[in-house]
Amino acid sequence: MNIRLMQTAPRVGDILGNTRLIYQGMQQASGTDVDMLVFPELMITGYPPEDLLLRQAFLDEVDQAIGAMVQCSGEAVVVFGAPRREGEKLFNSVFMTQHGRLLGIYDKQKLPNYGVFDERRYFAAGEGLQSVFNLKGVNVGIGVCEDLWSDELAEAQADLDCDIWLNLNASPFHINKQYEREALTCKRAKQFTCPVVYVNPVGGQDEIVFDGGSHVANAQGEVVLRLPLFETVEVGKADINIHDLSSPCLVEIPKDMEQIYQALVLGTKDYVLRNGSSQVLLGLSGGIDSALTAAIAVDALGKENVLGVLLPSVFSSEHSIQDAQDLVDNLGIESITLPIADSVNAIENTLADTFAAWGKTESDVTEENIQARVRGVLLMAISNKTGRMLLTTGNKSEMAVGYATLYGDMAGGFAVLKDVYKTQVFALCKWLNREQEIIPQNTIIKPPSAELRADQKDSDTLPDYAILDAILKASIEDRLSSQEIVGFGYDKHDVKRIVRMLNLAEYKRRQAPPGVKITRRAFGRDRRYPITHHFQGDMEVK
Repeated sequence: MNIRLMQTAPRVGDILGNTRLIYQGMQQASGTDVDMLVFPELMITGYPPEDLLLRQAFLDEVDQAIGAMVQCSGEAVVVFGAPRREGEKLFNSVFMTQHGRLLGIYDKQKLPNYGVFDERRYFAAGEGLQSVFNLKGVNVGIGVCEDLWSDELAEAQADLDCDIWLNLNASPFHINKQYEREALTCKRAKQFTCPVVYVNPVGGQDEIVFDGGSHVANAQGEVVLRLPLFETVEVGKADINIHDLSSPCLVEIPKDMEQIYQALVLGTKDYVLRNGSSQVLLGLSGGIDSALTAAIAVDALGKENVLGVLLPSVFSSEHSIQDAQDLVDNLGIESITLPIADSVNAIENTLADTFAAWGKTESDVTEENIQARVRGVLLMAISNKTGRMLLTTGNKSEMAVGYATLYGDMAGGFAVLKDVYKTQVFALCKWLNREQEIIPQNTIIKPPSAELRADQKDSDTLPDYAILDAILKASIEDRLSSQEIVGFGYDKHDVKRIVRMLNLAEYKRRQAPPGVKITRRAFGRDRRYPITHHFQGDMEVK
């Protein structure tokens, strides 16, 4: 049996476009030796459709699309995912069709309800249903994403008479997720004593990036086919004969920095384009975050679609202005310069008498934030006037501790680095410069600074970023208490202060734009904390 893995790029809600992708796959397989086409989970709707699933009009269109796909199916068996209504219940299902007939339906049994997943809100779990179907004389096992991760379900299925197992997925990216997937696929292949085919889509959807990486493991638990990460696959490049798995065809898994960068580029590209924009702008400070964001934008959309805006203040150093200009030259993007000193002075003068009446005449974070908010006003004005989407440039470390200004540097449509720690920002820039200078070297080596007051440095307020990021990762991703983090040797005062800042900044993060998820636990879908709460247990340090 020749199987074609359809590593495609469905779009959420684009029922017509997604069915067209299935139809095109059918047409391309017609007259060839392809016996079966396997598409990803919820191919008809895209993943995750969220509350679109609660709209009857949406489900009506889904039903029509399923019927159309069955009707036009030909010689090759077509396997695809879609929601299925049965009475008051909705299932996350797999449909198998050939020659205009429906051959079988499988309903997903294990519904994930953690991290980015919220399937129990929408779907009922399939129970006691048939898992193996005879398709073209071959016993084919069917599972959907989370089903493969369940040891309990796998044990129940291990004794089934099965020649090959198909697993349809919508598995989002995080760093090195591919290694986890393949280890699981190999484990199940040995357990089921048959090859396992794992099909995953490609594309950005809001914060999530689907990275492809579809693959096949033989019955001995060895990966024999791996498709590229972050790319759709050309016709004929993803075919495999389950009776001849002796010649491995493995595309290399990118290293950490390349994985992250590709995810950021794909996530930015699809968010911008799929939301009806084609051009972006961003503020360029001469700092490393804005430099990396600009480089990602260029690779995502092309240099002709990126506008850099320099917004110098009285505190902007000459070297920062020059660093920003050097970046513009390196990337070949258009840029404009809008000095903000006069605008800042005008606002400060407007507020002077009021602040004086209250006895609040000394400069503090208020004046610093006025500068950031003036920049936000100017950038949003350009965005409104030109239709360009404004990219924000803050990183995860800053968002974690609230080192960002609401309605200032947080203003925008998409936060490219929202899930990228500051130490990862530095590592990505060094990786980008591995063959030629893209990020100006001075931008990388100079001490980070918001430049909102004279001689300001991030280190005035925050610990060294290597320490800060380690503490944040332990708290956010590993969910360790402050006491446990101190046990690793970190200063207890630093730990308590950072965790307190993390908790206090939740209200800011709720108002931040979405951004690409690259870690196991990103802010937003993965980490949902109340803004107002009184739990202090994670801050207690003896």
